[in-house]
Amino acid sequence: MAATALPPLPPQFKSIQHHLRTAQELDKREPVVAYYCRLYAMQTGMKIDSKTPECRKFLSKLMDQLEAMKKQFGDNEAITQEIVGSAHVENYALKMFLYADNEDRAGQFHKNMIKSFYTASLLIDVLTVFGELTEENAQHRKYARWKAAYIHNCLKNGETPQPGPIGMEGESFGDAEREEAGSSSVPSGTTQPTSSSTYEANNTPTSNFTGIHIPPGAHAPANTPAEVPHNTGVTSNTIQPAPQNIPLVDPSLYSAQSSGEVRLTPEDFARAQKYCKYAGSALQYEDVSTAVQNLQKALKLLITGRE
Repeated sequence: MAATALPPLPPQFKSIQHHLRTAQELDKREPVVAYYCRLYAMQTGMKIDSKTPECRKFLSKLMDQLEAMKKQFGDNEAITQEIVGSAHVENYALKMFLYADNEDRAGQFHKNMIKSFYTASLLIDVLTVFGELTEENAQHRKYARWKAAYIHNCLKNGETPQPGPIGMEGESFGDAEREEAGSSSVPSGTTQPTSSSTYEANNTPTSNFTGIHIPPGAHAPANTPAEVPHNTGVTSNTIQPAPQNIPLVDPSLYSAQSSGEVRLTPEDFARAQKYCKYAGSALQYEDVSTAVQNLQKALKLLITGRE
């Protein structure tokens, strides 16, 4: 991407500074995700303040970055088609979440897994570019943000975190964000971010997450924004099978036939297309299990008119 230096970040926009830094970290590894991180920051910034001169200047430069990326990746379906982009970002966010969750449940507490939890929550924020979050993604975002704060504060205080889902209490992620800001590189022309309001204790959910649902069949990508070491891969079999555990094809699909009365609605076609796009995105990560599951869902919907 042609580098377009951003002006100093206006104080009004501090809630999007971590999304912008995530975009910077992903420019080479995951340019599609980086693009949508910037798009989210752009849309959010427009809602916050698009009138004051410093905000307008910042948003104008950010728009230049987006246009440059769109030109560079104009032949990428994940940029030109929102349904593909949504699947791509969601898959990457989920893999970030699952990597951190595996490490957590295995009792492997370290800076990379904390960052992975928090970055996953930021990427779920980005999914709002495509519409309202599903209840499942909203839960994952709350849980990931809380876990990042909880583990960070435990380690900071010399305590041993409790692995896995537990009843949540108020935790502030401010200290972790300040440390993150101090250790991360910032593009020339931008101010060094300090603390952020993206996570506040009074926004922390208080419900118990012992029953949180983790979708099956995903594994962490080789390189996440937290720069996960290769030798700290999947460590828990309780929330995901090994990558080669390919689910059996539903036998009913072999004999299922579409009756003349089945009429697919435009919504049915859109859902089937979405399942196919999810499958394609999963295959980019060599995630055969998730690809097979989504293709079966699409096939069943198209044949029977039911999910």
